[in-house]
Amino acid sequence: MRFTKMHGLGNDYLYVYGDVPENIAALSQKLSDRHFGAGSDGMIYISPSEIADFKMRIFNADGSEAMMCGNGIRCVGKYVYEKGYTDQTHLKIETLSGIKTLDLRLTAGKVRQVTVGMGAATVSADLPLTLDEQKIVCTPVSVGNPHAVQFVDDAENAPLTEIGPQIEHHSAFPGGVNAEFAQLIAPNTLRMRVWERGSGVTMACGTGACATAAAAVSKGLCEFDRPVFVQLDGGTLEITVSRDYHVTMTGPAETVYEGETEPC
Repeated sequence: MRFTKMHGLGNDYLYVYGDVPENIAALSQKLSDRHFGAGSDGMIYISPSEIADFKMRIFNADGSEAMMCGNGIRCVGKYVYEKGYTDQTHLKIETLSGIKTLDLRLTAGKVRQVTVGMGAATVSADLPLTLDEQKIVCTPVSVGNPHAVQFVDDAENAPLTEIGPQIEHHSAFPGGVNAEFAQLIAPNTLRMRVWERGSGVTMACGTGACATAAAAVSKGLCEFDRPVFVQLDGGTLEITVSRDYHVTMTGPAETVYEGETEPC
């Protein structure tokens, strides 16, 4: 099986064009292992779509299937364009959270930046949570997948590994949730770290950045209709939230290497 390892701000996946195999959960667990596999946050399969230009399916490092991945979808755009599956720079991608639009930005014939129309975010009222040893308040946000955004005084040293898993598996979120820890560090600039559902700590989360920006504008911390710069462990994403909460995301997509593995 051939695959391409790609990343968006360090949020890395193994990309395969073709049908999803029956043993995908075990395959994603094995190949995502950073010691005994290729090492990644999961696998993304790309295929033709009957309702869009292409379809993507996302499998986390623990084998579970995700609805959407903001960093991953940018890499899908780069993959299909640079491998010759399309010559279009405006694409529609089918995901489990609906059809998303991509605009590819080229430099010397290569896709370097991708702008994604993420659809509308839904920001809910603040929700208090009781964890093992403390109480917190988070803002639930849906951008096609679920997020719990917590604004903190020091995102750099946020206890991701300590309370991230507790938030992910809290009874308030029966299907699990992504947990974001965010801090306003300058006008329209946020520092954010993330515990991703099914993958743990990752260097970036595109949907998490969108959810955090939406929560921030809803609270008056950032402005509508202006770029919000979300600084993640792997780099910065540019997020714009309109007054009707439609979100666009712009960020890079990079190829790491091509690989081949024996069938699992």
